[in-house]
Amino acid sequence: MRRSIRTLVAALSALPLALAVAPSAHAADPTTMTSGFYVDPDSSARRWVAANPGDGRAPAINASLANTPMARWFGAWSGTIGTATGAYVGAADHSDKLPVLVAYNIYNRDTCGGHSGGGAASPSAYATWIAQFAGGIAGRPAAVILEPDSLADYGCMNEAQIRERQGMISGALAEFNRQAPNTWVYLDAGNPGWVSPAAMAQRLHEAGLRQAHGFSLNISNYFATAQNTAYGNSVNSELAARYGYTKPFVVDTSRNGNGSDGEWCNPSGRRIGTPTQMGGGAEMLLWIKAPGESDGNCGVGTGSSAGQFLPEVAYKMIYGY
Repeated sequence: MRRSIRTLVAALSALPLALAVAPSAHAADPTTMTSGFYVDPDSSARRWVAANPGDGRAPAINASLANTPMARWFGAWSGTIGTATGAYVGAADHSDKLPVLVAYNIYNRDTCGGHSGGGAASPSAYATWIAQFAGGIAGRPAAVILEPDSLADYGCMNEAQIRERQGMISGALAEFNRQAPNTWVYLDAGNPGWVSPAAMAQRLHEAGLRQAHGFSLNISNYFATAQNTAYGNSVNSELAARYGYTKPFVVDTSRNGNGSDGEWCNPSGRRIGTPTQMGGGAEMLLWIKAPGESDGNCGVGTGSSAGQFLPEVAYKMIYGY
C-alpha cells in the first residue's frame, strides 16, 4: 500500500542524517529483491582452504573468513568484463542473494599511492570497460563499489587530471543508471584519516554523487566503525549545507575490529570486524577488502603484491595479533 506524502515526509524526518537521503538514482531496492548477501564461492580464503585442508590454520580461516559474505573485485585480471560480472551476478541471482562487486580499473588508478597502480589504458578504454561491466549486471540486483580511493587520491594530480577522473566517474554512473536499474552504486569517499569531510563532499558532488545511490568508506583501511559513521555523517552535513541533499553510506568493516594504529599498509595487530550486515550505524556494514589479502609490499606483507592472500596474516587477523 502506498503511504501518503505526509507520512513519508514524517518517516524521513525521523531518520538519522546518514539515511535521510535524496531520492536514489534507481527506484528498485536490491536488498528487498534478495534474501541476504552472496558468499563468493571462489574467494581467496575459500581457494586457500580448499588447497590446504591439512594446514592447522585452515579450520579457523574456513570458519571465520571463507563463509562470510564479502565483495569480489573486478579489474583487468577479470578477462572479458561483461562476461565476468554477468556470471558472478547471475550465480548470486540464482541463489537469491545480493552480490557486492568492486569496480577497480580506472585510468591512472592509485596514481599517488602506487601500491595498486594500473587500470585502464585510457579514459576511453575505461568508458568501454565500465559500460560492459554494467551491461553484464543488467537488470539483476547488485551493489557496486565504484573505484576505491579514486576521489581521495588527488594529492599528486593536477586540475586537468582531476577533472578527467571526475568525468570518468560520472560517465560510469550514467552507464549504471542506463543499464543496471536494480544496482545500488556507491562512490568511494576514502576514510576518516584522509580527506576532510568538506573537501570530500565537494569531490563526491563534482564526480556526480547525485546520480549514485550513496558512498562508501574505509575500503582496505582499519578505522573503527564509529569513526566512519561520524565521518560519513559529517560528509552528509556538508552535502546538505552546500548542495541540499544527503546520501546513505556503507562501511568496510572487514579489518577494523581493533581500529587503526595510523598505518594503512599491512599493519600488524589488526582484527576482522563486524561481518557483512544491514544497518549497524550505516546503510550496510560490508566486508569489501578480503581479510588476509595484502595491501602491497609493506608491513607484515613485505615481499607480497597487492591482493595476494597471506594465510598467516589472515590467521592472526582472526584473533587480533
